[in-house]
Parts: sequence; C-alpha cells; structure tokens
Amino acid sequence: MASDKSPALPVKNAGGRRLQNRDRLEADILEQAVRVFAESGYEGASIATIAERAGLSKQNLMYYFPSKQLLYQRVLDDVLDDWLARMESLANEHDAPRDVLRAYIGAKLRFSREQPWASRVYALEVINGAPLYGNQIRDRVVPLLRKDIAVFEAWIAAGKMAPVNATHLMFAIWAMTQSYADFSAQMALVLERKQLTRKDYEDAEILIAHMVQAAIALPAAAPGT
Repeated sequence: MASDKSPALPVKNAGGRRLQNRDRLEADILEQAVRVFAESGYEGASIATIAERAGLSKQNLMYYFPSKQLLYQRVLDDVLDDWLARMESLANEHDAPRDVLRAYIGAKLRFSREQPWASRVYALEVINGAPLYGNQIRDRVVPLLRKDIAVFEAWIAAGKMAPVNATHLMFAIWAMTQSYADFSAQMALVLERKQLTRKDYEDAEILIAHMVQAAIALPAAAPGT
C-alpha cells in the first residue's frame, strides 16, 4: 500500500547561507574600507569609521578583520588582483606594438574610471614609500613589469618600434593614466563639471595613445631607400 505521506523537503544548507552572509558582509566592509583608506590614508583611517559606514559595530568588523593592517592589506590585495588581471596579457609579442600600447592605455584608464578609490589607495601606499605593501609590489608588480619591458625591448631589437627607454615609457604611461584617478576632482573643476565623464576618459585615451604611438613610431624611410 502506497504511503500517503508527502516526501520530505530537502533541508536547506545552513552552512552555505552562513558563507554567503559572510561573503556579503566582507564585501560591504571592503567597499567602505577602500574609500576610507583613499580619503584618509592608512594612518588617518580608523576601524571605527569603516565599521560605522558598513553598518556594523567595531567588534563585529574585527571578527572578520582582526586589525586595521590586515584589512588594509586585504584591500590592497584586491586592488592589485583587479589591476593585474587587466594588465597581465597585454604585452603579447605577436601583436603590433602600437595596438598593444593602445590596449594597455585603455585598460589603465578604465581602471582609473571604474575603480577610482582603489586606484588612489594603491597610489597613496606607493607615494608613502610602500611601507606596508612593498614586498607584495616587488613580488607581483615588478616581475610583470619586467616581462612587459622585455617584450618592448625585443620589438626594438627586431625593428618594430623606435629605440626608446622601455622602462621610462611604462612609467610615463602609468603617470598619465593614474592622474585620471588621483586628480580627477581637479580636472573636473577645470572642466566646470561635478565629475569626469566617460567621454573625458575616451578623449584622454585617444590623446595619450597618440603621444605614445608617436614616441615609438619608426622614422619614415627616405625616398629611394
């Protein structure tokens, strides 16, 4: 005889819900932390301010991040992960130098536009001599930069681009693109608007790419050569 009992409902995964809630809370904390660190720097930022903005008590926040330094390092880890993910595959030796550099400039400007607070936190740490994050920069940024520079130097040796100093070329690109995060408020004041627009970043990309491409262009061959 068939049972008239309804089939048992599956038990919801309480552990999964806890993990989701933890991830959501951590994301909220990090979202507020990156802005506070960008506004106040590491020394000026406080756990209490970050907790208040995240809608938590200081004690609750410290359950997830036991110290300000750990929270700061997690913020910088996330910034660096995002930035390097955008940059990692740009120096493709099989592409034309002008196309690679245009893509690099575009990616860096998009990072400045989409993640201005993250960009500023990283810049502040570097400006202050990277006292808390220098090892990570040496371990992760420097090898990637050297890889990119090696590709550029190979292009120079192969006669695909002008013999420029590839290291300082990258420094110049960083400086030009980073300024659209660090000094966007000043730029907006000059342009008499509340903030930079997408078109401002697009115009910047065109101009910066044009200057860089002009710097790496090979001289035109003389007639008859």
